[in-house]
Amino acid sequence: MSMDGLPPLREVIERHGLFARKALGQNFLLDLNLTRRIARTAERLDGATVIEVGPGPGGLTRALLMEGAARVVAIERDERCIAALEQIAAHYPGRLEIVAGDALKTDFAALAGETEAVKIVANLPYNIGTELLIRWLTPERWPPFYESMTLMFQREVAERIVANPASSHYGRLGVLAGWRTEARIAFDVPPQAFTPAPKVTSSVVRIVPRREPLPVDAAKLARVTEAAFGQRRKMLRQSLKSLGGEALLEKVGIDGTRRAETLSVEEFARLAREL
Repeated sequence: MSMDGLPPLREVIERHGLFARKALGQNFLLDLNLTRRIARTAERLDGATVIEVGPGPGGLTRALLMEGAARVVAIERDERCIAALEQIAAHYPGRLEIVAGDALKTDFAALAGETEAVKIVANLPYNIGTELLIRWLTPERWPPFYESMTLMFQREVAERIVANPASSHYGRLGVLAGWRTEARIAFDVPPQAFTPAPKVTSSVVRIVPRREPLPVDAAKLARVTEAAFGQRRKMLRQSLKSLGGEALLEKVGIDGTRRAETLSVEEFARLAREL
């Protein structure tokens, strides 16, 4: 038995035939000490509802419950994993809700309900992690339904989330995250911690919403950043040509010979407001 009284994760994986599927972006974390560290990075879980995406055999799920989460809502697309998760739910009566479905088709705000303390904590499947994050960063209503996100990404994606202007990692993701949140890399996780081991290092990122971000329409900011970084090696007057180019830049006082990676979040917001 493991430290929580449930079977070791390797045994669970073997019993249920849970070999990781590349098509689902699966890499399982088996070390409960490591998953508990991720859970603690989310800070106080007492009384909180935690939404987890892609729990797999339930390593992080178990850690969240061990660390005191009042309720965990686990969204799992892989039907093979449901039986393993149901075993955890039976061990923690009334605290684990399993949602069998696709996270990209899930209404997360509705899942959270009226609970005030909602946290998203997940070892996100690699193939949908960035798309989910952009959705969580760009809802119409702000502040959002969650009070924090503690998410694992490939190190390269994590660096893009926390990047500042003039950094080689700075791009659309850095602008959107910097606009509405404060993000930091909490710690790295080596490939050998996973089964199967990916080819890259992963990082846990802690993201906290700003209560009052710069006032700008999320869809317009997304349009500007997509155009600007879609041709990041070109000058802004060229990359933003479809949105007004030189005329748009002149209105907000930005030199058209600059490139996208030199603009601050505030300057991107000014461009989006002018749209």
